[in-house]
Order: sequence, then structure tokens, then C-alpha cells
Amino acid sequence: MTLVGMVIILASTFLGLTMSGINPVGVFLDIPSIVIVVGGTIGATMAGGTIKDAVGGFKAALRAFLGGKGNDATEAVKQLLGFADTARREGLLALESSVNDVEDDFVRRGLQLAVDGTDPEVVREILETEVDSLQARHKQGAGTFVAAAGYGPAFGVAGTVCGLIDMLGKLEDPSTLGPAMAVAFTTTLWGVFIANYICLPIAGKLKRASELEVAFRLMIIEGILSIQAGTNPRALSDKLSTYLAPSERGALEDKKSA
Repeated sequence: MTLVGMVIILASTFLGLTMSGINPVGVFLDIPSIVIVVGGTIGATMAGGTIKDAVGGFKAALRAFLGGKGNDATEAVKQLLGFADTARREGLLALESSVNDVEDDFVRRGLQLAVDGTDPEVVREILETEVDSLQARHKQGAGTFVAAAGYGPAFGVAGTVCGLIDMLGKLEDPSTLGPAMAVAFTTTLWGVFIANYICLPIAGKLKRASELEVAFRLMIIEGILSIQAGTNPRALSDKLSTYLAPSERGALEDKKSA
């Protein structure tokens, strides 16, 4: 959806300019303005962090556009209920043979801790610490683009001021004022473009993806701790279904019935 949204943004902007009789390519295509704003924004963003932050920001941008594996909460609940049923009938140790078949690393690690007899409070602490670390990494990735969104307009204004200074130095030739002013304000346009067309949408996408991932993992933690406590599968189903949207709850009921 990030890519689709950006295509809509660009298409509507270019269409609106074209309908107004303005050549959008002529408006945007000014190499000095692009160099000042894009180069300045990238440099300032890098200067405010570490090499690891820069690489992490690049990877985060790829995730925003390409998406990821995603988490199927309904399938996860179904899997946890299966483990709960087995643990209820045969004991936690019966899950040991199934733990290695779990694809999700987080679920597998939590179940392994439970099967090993780790104290429930320690299990919660370990898993919640991992969630906190995940949030910190995601916050850094989104923060890179939030910072870039702040630098972009600033460099746009800086480029505009430089252009105006140059223009004021050539007042003896009025014919140059119009083109010079147009070029000067193009840098401001690029600053706004970098911030609102690119950086802020990516930052919003990364924040939303982080929220979904954290909610999913908190559900997993509750499920694993309930399995360790020997909670009845039916009660666990009611508990975990509160993490699902109404439409997902219906799908879960259909799967349980099947």
C-alpha cells in the first residue's frame, strides 16, 4: 500500500498541474534544487546518527515498500490452541517434539522456555524484553524518516534563500528576476516533496507495522503463559480472541468448527 499510495500522490499532483496548464516536469526538474535538498537531507540525517542507523533506515525503507512475511494472527491462535490441548492432556513435555517444527522464532523460543520448566515470570520477562528491543529497533527506523522529513523543508528554505540572494544581486537586469525566482522556489518545493511525499508516509508505515508486530507478540506471550499454566483450551480461545478483529474471530470460529 505504500507504493500504491505514493503513486496516487504523484499522479494526482502531476494531473492537477497538467490540468492547470503547467508543465509538471518543468516545475520539478531543476538539478541544482534536487542536489541541494536531496543531498542535504541525506547528509544531515546520516550526520545525526551512526552507520548502523543509516543502514537500518535503508532496510526499513525496503520493508515499507516490499512488505514482509506478515503475521497471521488467526493461524497463530489456532496453533496455540493445539499446543494448549496437547499440554492439557499429556503435559508440557509432550510439546518438546513439536517445538522445533514451529516456524516463528519468537513462538518457538517462548514454547521452549515453557517446556524447559522456566519460571513463568522469567518467561514473561524474557519475551517482553525481546518485544521492547523490537520496538526500539522499529522506533529507530521510523525515526530516521521523521528526522529526514524535518531536514528536507529546512534545506529547501536554505536553497530558496541562496537563490533570492543571488537574484537580488542581479536587480539591474529585470528580465532575469522571474526565472531566478522560479528556480529559487523550486528548492522549497523539493523540500516539501521530500518530507510529505516520501519521508512521512514511510515513517507512518513503519510505525503502523511496528504496532501490529508488537500486538501480535503480546498475544503470543499471553498464549504461551496460559499454556504453561494449564489453562483450559476453551478459556484460552476466549482470551486470545480478544486480540483479534471481529472478522478474524469469525474466521477462527469457522476453523474451530471445521
